[in-house]
Amino acid sequence: MAEPVKVVFLGGLGEIGRNCACIEVGGRIAILDCGIMFPDADMPGVDLVLPDFTYLRENAHRVEAALVTHGHEDHTGGLAFLLREMSFPIYGSELSLGLARNRIEEAGMLDRTQLIPVADGERRRIGPFDVEFIPVTHSVPHGFATAFHTPQGVILHTGDFKLDLTPVDGRLTDLARIGAISNGPGIRLMLSDSTNAEEPGYTASESSIGEVLRRLFEAHEGKRIIVTCFASHIHR
Repeated sequence: MAEPVKVVFLGGLGEIGRNCACIEVGGRIAILDCGIMFPDADMPGVDLVLPDFTYLRENAHRVEAALVTHGHEDHTGGLAFLLREMSFPIYGSELSLGLARNRIEEAGMLDRTQLIPVADGERRRIGPFDVEFIPVTHSVPHGFATAFHTPQGVILHTGDFKLDLTPVDGRLTDLARIGAISNGPGIRLMLSDSTNAEEPGYTASESSIGEVLRRLFEAHEGKRIIVTCFASHIHR
């Protein structure tokens, strides 16, 4: 009988923010993202909302590592708070780790972790976990989907993604690799981003923003132009 595999969500389902999941193999836990959620207007006095860490507190001795899919705060902002209660290494792209590092360092928790960068397409053994890091495009660069090759089959977590065929940095979502996994060992369980899935149409390429900005600058020559941008929109 194949070894059991378990998936536990601590936040991020049916809400925007505090994304955090646990994948369990061989009695060990891999934390997949650990983000914060910003409060709604009806939550006065609340600065931020964290995932429910109760399960991790009760099983801290079984935590192998944390993996981050990308650098947004709703996927990495909770790491500093969790590191106050337990220590573990963190895997992700160099950019994602750099963004996460800022908040971890601010909290004085950098000595409680090891930040381990992984490359596009890398397949790595982390304790009992056989994890593949698949490039995906998103509004922040260098995001990953993660494929966990487990005794019960492949668990594919897409991370947050945007199917941009002309990304500014030329780094495309590796749909070919996802297709190869599907056609090869197969995907037993897919955990997918679904933000705006019920909205009609499609999202424009990030490359189109540059042309819009160029036209605006030309139309307002000699005038002061103030452009506001979400901080993680590095390409913009």
